[in-house]
Amino acid sequence: MSSPITVRSQSRIITTRLQIFASHSSATAPKREKDAKKRVVITGMGLMSMFGNDVDVYYERLLAGESGISFIDRFDASKLTTRFAGQIRGFKSNGYIDSKTDQRLDDCQRYCIVAGKKLLKILLLEAPKVPSWPFTLISITISLKMHVQINKDRAGVLVGSGAGGYTVSSDGVEALIKRGYHRISPFLTPLMMTNMGSALLAIDLGFTGPNYSISAACATSNFCFLAAANHIRDGKADLMIAGGVESSVIPITMGGFTACNALSQRNDDPQTASRPWDKDRDGFVMGEGAGALVLESLEHAMKRDAPILAKFLGCAIACDAYHITNPRSDGHNVFTCMQKSLMDAGVSVEEKIPTSSLATKICCKVNYINAHATSTLIGDPAKVNALKKLFKNTEGIKMNATKCMIGHCMGAAGGLEAIATIKAIQTGWLHPTINQINPEPYVDFDTVSNRKQQHEINVGISNSFSIGGHNSVVAFSAFEP
Repeated sequence: MSSPITVRSQSRIITTRLQIFASHSSATAPKREKDAKKRVVITGMGLMSMFGNDVDVYYERLLAGESGISFIDRFDASKLTTRFAGQIRGFKSNGYIDSKTDQRLDDCQRYCIVAGKKLLKILLLEAPKVPSWPFTLISITISLKMHVQINKDRAGVLVGSGAGGYTVSSDGVEALIKRGYHRISPFLTPLMMTNMGSALLAIDLGFTGPNYSISAACATSNFCFLAAANHIRDGKADLMIAGGVESSVIPITMGGFTACNALSQRNDDPQTASRPWDKDRDGFVMGEGAGALVLESLEHAMKRDAPILAKFLGCAIACDAYHITNPRSDGHNVFTCMQKSLMDAGVSVEEKIPTSSLATKICCKVNYINAHATSTLIGDPAKVNALKKLFKNTEGIKMNATKCMIGHCMGAAGGLEAIATIKAIQTGWLHPTINQINPEPYVDFDTVSNRKQQHEINVGISNSFSIGGHNSVVAFSAFEP
């Protein structure tokens, strides 16, 4: 005879599930990874920006509160309602790319290669002259130490872009319309694609490990950092070059963003146009460039005696699933993305520390935020709402916005801002958020208004969010063995 079937009440089922959830939550509280093979560190940084291609110079100019925004002179912008941007001027690829190849490339690939070449010194590589495209861009001679210590089958490149070769693509369409398909460049197809920056760097370096690109608009770089770190954590790679690149100051992109009223129109004073969290902000400012990091397993970095610049603690990505351009006003999914990032990092938002009176004080473990703040009417308050949900107590937390000086560099934004975050950790100095003239009252954080500040960072996070609802947050800290 079969046993009688017992039907439990709905309330009992819910209570049991809550008990299981509570015990599971306790059992899976954040724990920092200790395995040296899975711990990821930063051992190199490279960039291309309107302040040049030297990381230290870049950060010095940010600390000085210098705006890189100016009137566009690359093309005739006189008919646009926005006639300024964070344009890279006087760019020269001499010593980085041979002249024949340079004529064929899009700026997207040029910026990527220059940023990548700045990492070569860190990786103990030398780059003499070489055969030209399509076989390689730069010949790479690997030093004996490098040859012994880096297995190129376990080294990869993951540099993404929001749109790839904008100029090459635009020129191809123009050639098709005006002169016919037979006048289209044979290099159009490969050079318009977002993966070509990663591909060309890998060809030059001979890195045969993971190689591809991710395109997640303004969140691209952080997506690449997470993917690269996971290749290392999963044991599929020892070293990854990761980041983002964009060459977006061209007629089609400026015209497109002007058409959707996203850009600031402060043509009378371009250098004050990007003003995050200011009541008088009127849109974002376009920028361009490249930013890349060398991510490496701690074990591998220590074996080759590499300089360790910072710890990559963790990262998370999520989606608003809400609107093609606008974020949720309550910032809910941005909030959950930050939560997941800290879980991945094994970091609590707050921690208790003992005081002299034998009592305890609650302080913020995360005490620095490089904010996504783009100076848009809808975006800025939505992101602050998310931050308020995560940080109930804002005392001791400082937050700044790199975009106020370099513009919004789209796919490269996260790379350039990650570099600013790591330099802040290294130097103990935070660059100012300039153009804080008429601040919004709802911002409860210290925004490092108009002047640089000293600040010892426990954990810093760099936020990148994008049209399409792509959210990403990466966490860094100083390296402690």
